[in-house]
Amino acid sequence: MTTTAPGDATPADPGRTGGTAGSTVTSPRDDDARPPFAPPPGPRAVRRRLTAEIWIVLGLSLGRSGVYAVVAILDRLTREESLGSQTATLNPSRSPRPWLDLTYQLLSIGFALVPVALALYLLSANGRSAVRRIGLDGTRPWRDLGVGAGLAALIGIPGLGLYAVGRLLGITVEVQAAALNAAWWTVPVLVLSALQNALLEEVIAVGYLMERLRDLRWSAPAIVVASALLRGSYHLYQGWGAFAGNVVMGLVFAEYYRRRRRVMPLVVAHTLMDVFVFVGYALVPDEWRDALLLS
Repeated sequence: MTTTAPGDATPADPGRTGGTAGSTVTSPRDDDARPPFAPPPGPRAVRRRLTAEIWIVLGLSLGRSGVYAVVAILDRLTREESLGSQTATLNPSRSPRPWLDLTYQLLSIGFALVPVALALYLLSANGRSAVRRIGLDGTRPWRDLGVGAGLAALIGIPGLGLYAVGRLLGITVEVQAAALNAAWWTVPVLVLSALQNALLEEVIAVGYLMERLRDLRWSAPAIVVASALLRGSYHLYQGWGAFAGNVVMGLVFAEYYRRRRRVMPLVVAHTLMDVFVFVGYALVPDEWRDALLLS
């Protein structure tokens, strides 16, 4: 038996056996020192957070474009020249050197899709797939293609007529849909630009925004109108005709999404319309564009 004098006593070593036989002294777990979990946020806090999230996403994407478009239309309306005599270019060349122009074009397309990734990421915060939540998946390819082609014809053909009427009335600027230098990559880049526009606008202005406003318990008519007005706002720089036409397009697309909860047909429709305009504008001879009031 070993004894220890009082002056020789040492603190117990955590994790080692000491004192009576068979007893073990251990240090408190780190988890025991942590404060208890905070209660879940209340409905009011959730609403504030969702509202802030919406403003942040829109401020990084279409909302920012809408603000610039409002300033642009004010600039156009206060010039000496009439609105109908002004021009807007959608796909400008960014460098006279082809390889550098291509680099700029691809970078612009890629970075424009970052807000789309952010919106999808935020919609998947509860563990549910965001692409399935808004119907951006490829589970119905042929049906989505057919519906998208039908929507493209329904919106695109009257849209060209509305643009022509707007040009005649002088309330729409001349829109140059493509001003890229001729190169082997011109058409592929225009197709990618059309797809980028479709993903950005349909995912954020329809899928993301409508889902978040639904989470905030907005009424269905208010959600549809908000989505449509957002779409019209960032086209305002093209004039009043473009604003009105895109609001109508927004109402149709938002109502379709409200009923079907699928954004993929809208992406298909938007891509087809923009490809027709972008590539067609680049390939149609100048005299044809003049006759069709497209220039």
